[in-house]
Amino acid sequence: MLKVIFTCEDILRTRVAPTADPIWELVLSLHLLQGRRRDPLLSEWRRSTTHNLRKESTAERFRLLLALNPPRGYFPDFLTPYASRDGFQAGLEAVRGTPIGMLRRDLTRLADENLLPTPAAALARGEPEVLHHLTDSMARYHSLAVTPYWPRIQAAVEADRALRARAMLDGGTEGLLASLRPGMRYADGVLEVLDYPDNRELRLDGRGLLLVPSFFCARTPVALLDPALPPVLVYPVDRLGGLARRTGPGGGRHPDGTREALAALLGRTRAAVLKAADDGCTTGEMARRLSISAAAASQHTTVLRNAGLLVSHRDRNTVLHTLTPLGRAVLDA
Repeated sequence: MLKVIFTCEDILRTRVAPTADPIWELVLSLHLLQGRRRDPLLSEWRRSTTHNLRKESTAERFRLLLALNPPRGYFPDFLTPYASRDGFQAGLEAVRGTPIGMLRRDLTRLADENLLPTPAAALARGEPEVLHHLTDSMARYHSLAVTPYWPRIQAAVEADRALRARAMLDGGTEGLLASLRPGMRYADGVLEVLDYPDNRELRLDGRGLLLVPSFFCARTPVALLDPALPPVLVYPVDRLGGLARRTGPGGGRHPDGTREALAALLGRTRAAVLKAADDGCTTGEMARRLSISAAAASQHTTVLRNAGLLVSHRDRNTVLHTLTPLGRAVLDA
């Protein structure tokens, strides 16, 4: 179990990342790609990504990157720098600028449990050529495995943020932390991550906590090992709305059904439903706002969801609907 210890100042400084983090999504997707656990919602992504990686001219391009990200256990803190909150390129630049002491420490720990390829020794010495090779392979992998799915990743993260925003409005930061159930439990200034692979405490000491919603995070949230680094807790979002019915890379076309689904969108009521979902809306709220039955609201949101224009997130007995980037573009048009 991981216990995150908050002070009153930490409560004030806790926030949710404004968008999906491209470096964290890259790293966590590598863990899922190599792992044995098979999530049916990711089967198409896994097949496509594996196929694309095999088409590359040389397997050596990704050998070091894959070795640094084993499917289970420890992976280096330096691969997910705090600077990635400012974007993918900022994250890559931070990786290239990792201090040699941190490289040596992280890779020594990784080598205790894993057999590393020869270039890892040069990486531990901070050799610029190897660091650039690593970030070049990260950029190439990102273009193959993450970029084509980014609209769906971002849609799932935006849906989760809408859910956390409601929890914050209803109960403040403590309400936000309590909303992270069932994988986490908050009470009396302590956030417990229940199914964590080891037992340790993270004392925030007034620095606050950055919560990072992640599409490719598995069931267990992830924290950096080094307590001196800026505190970050990455947690999984609901993937169902992101990959349930759409198999095209951008999420806007499906060879079998999306054209028919888009044709079914025509009509004043569905346009009103789409507009209501702009700021996040439950099925019951939508029914009351539009003066339609709950069954009708559910039917309309199903059509919009199948067309890739919104995602739905269930929390206990309510379902919250939010727009995808495609849905927002349609609404703006």
